[in-house]
Amino acid sequence: MNRAGIGMFALAALVGCFGCGQEAPSSDPSRAPGESSAAPGSARESRAAAPGATLAFRNIRVFDGERVIPAANVVIRDDVIGDVGPDVVIPAGTETIDGTGKTLLPGFIDCHTHAFFREQLQQAAVFGVTTELDMAGDPRFAGDMREQQKSGGARDRADLLAAGTPVTARGGHPTQIPWFAQIPTIDSPDQAAEFVDARIAEGSDYIKLIYDDGTAYGLSFPTISRETMAAVVEAARARETLAVAHVSTREGARDAISAGVAGLVHLFLDQPADAEILTLAADSGAFVVPTLTVLEGATGVASGASLVEDAELRPYLTAEDVANLQSAFPRRPASKADYAVARETVQELANMGVPILAGTDAPNPGTAHGASLHRELELLVDAGLSAEDALAAATSVPARHFGLSDRGLIAGGLRADLVLVEGDPTREIKQTRRILGVWKLGQAIDRTAYQQQVKTPVAEQKRRSTGPPPGPEGGLVSDFEGDEVTAAFGSGWTVSTDLFVGGKSTAEFRVVEGGAADSRGALEVTGTIEDRPEPRWAGVTFSPGAAIMAPADLSARTAVSFWAKGDGRTYSVMLFFQKRGFFPSIRSFTAGDEWQQHRFEIKEFDGCDGTDITGLFFGGGDVVGPFSFQIDDVRFE
Repeated sequence: MNRAGIGMFALAALVGCFGCGQEAPSSDPSRAPGESSAAPGSARESRAAAPGATLAFRNIRVFDGERVIPAANVVIRDDVIGDVGPDVVIPAGTETIDGTGKTLLPGFIDCHTHAFFREQLQQAAVFGVTTELDMAGDPRFAGDMREQQKSGGARDRADLLAAGTPVTARGGHPTQIPWFAQIPTIDSPDQAAEFVDARIAEGSDYIKLIYDDGTAYGLSFPTISRETMAAVVEAARARETLAVAHVSTREGARDAISAGVAGLVHLFLDQPADAEILTLAADSGAFVVPTLTVLEGATGVASGASLVEDAELRPYLTAEDVANLQSAFPRRPASKADYAVARETVQELANMGVPILAGTDAPNPGTAHGASLHRELELLVDAGLSAEDALAAATSVPARHFGLSDRGLIAGGLRADLVLVEGDPTREIKQTRRILGVWKLGQAIDRTAYQQQVKTPVAEQKRRSTGPPPGPEGGLVSDFEGDEVTAAFGSGWTVSTDLFVGGKSTAEFRVVEGGAADSRGALEVTGTIEDRPEPRWAGVTFSPGAAIMAPADLSARTAVSFWAKGDGRTYSVMLFFQKRGFFPSIRSFTAGDEWQQHRFEIKEFDGCDGTDITGLFFGGGDVVGPFSFQIDDVRFE
């Protein structure tokens, strides 16, 4: 593959406490016990402050998720909100923050992300996002996060709720992305009940359907039928589980809403909304997560670039964040994507009373966990929502529609997930970026420590966050001696092809007899490179991290070695590592008719130091047509 195709290949491979100004306790006599003037029995009833308060905000403007309280005292008791109101008495000795000129908000909920490792959730919390709703990911990772949340051990990161494995057709989106290449798929309506049961058994908090053939973006994917979608929605409803849909076209949205989905987790952008779809959406009660940030990126605009220039956010962005925020999806000649369609449709839906929820689709190009929620709020206001409505879209509205009754509001008895900002974001939405502090379950997020970590070299950050993977001496990845394709460490082997960018190249792999140096077996990789303009590729990728494309620290190793033979063609070996963002470093090897060992120093891959390796690819792309090669005894020496 020539370097003109590197960026697109990389996109396919990816997709993809605080020093908060706290004051010393005051000796104000109003901290003595007293009664609140809030109406008894209301959702925001303010009871008399009892002993045991752990934190309080005095004279603070509160956006409680639905309305503004111009000046209130807020008392926190351990991990929950105690009392809220203008006459709430703060107990003597309580640590208190002066709220003059500041606003207290509920912790933000990002309603569309993809999280693959804990650091992403920690980053989200730094920017005030205390809950993420993952819309397709690794059920094992989500399960680990869920267990930590149940035990209360997740106070330094955003909570994660997850769809887990999405409902998609064989060969449909996102199976073209390496870490989703081998997920279960569905072929017909009669498989719906069993498929939904399997997702619930995996731990899915809700069911996400993919109803998208790619045409909005100039691509072509198989997708599930309308009948299959309706059967899945019915199966989910029978199990009292929410079903949401990924769409990209107006007709897809019409079909999904007609099938009874609870909401759309992308807005269409191929054709303007018509009266029929607006009325249908309003009458159905479905919500919409527009994901304007990523839709703008889908038209070739780096939607997150302005975040890099924001003085409030930039100190908390890593070099990798900066590179991704300044990137976008390439626009294809056949694309029908028009951002103006989505922008105008948001206002039209809101005018019809359709609930709008904020979501970013991080970490796709142009986005970053946490930071991009602030861009999404800006774009929602730009699309016509009031600042208060945009804030509700990231707090109370998603809490209500996803059944999160313990958060999304600043009210007595709810979780103390809070964001303190300078200024008034109910009048100027960009004030959400002026964060003074974030609390998760009443515990302050250490933004200062995170900022210091960001300032260290990227290699050192990764060395701290990822240890060397387990495995045998000598750095063996795979010797293919068994009947199945396995790896000594990491997340294993997956197919990678240009299907994601509209290509039709294919690849498959299997263990065959007769490996290098008279060993038992080898990995045979076969397929066809489609005759199309660059980028084009097909092959296999090994992921050394705990999750696919998660970083692994292999700095104890100095080289990559493997044996190869094949049809005489020249193939590529590509190393992905986080310091290069989405762009792999490429070397080549020839697979002749006899076994030959190849060895590349890791530093040959554009100076890689081994601390943040995310993937190792073997395959072709330069020459079209059928291909076949074998590899054996793959190692990081």
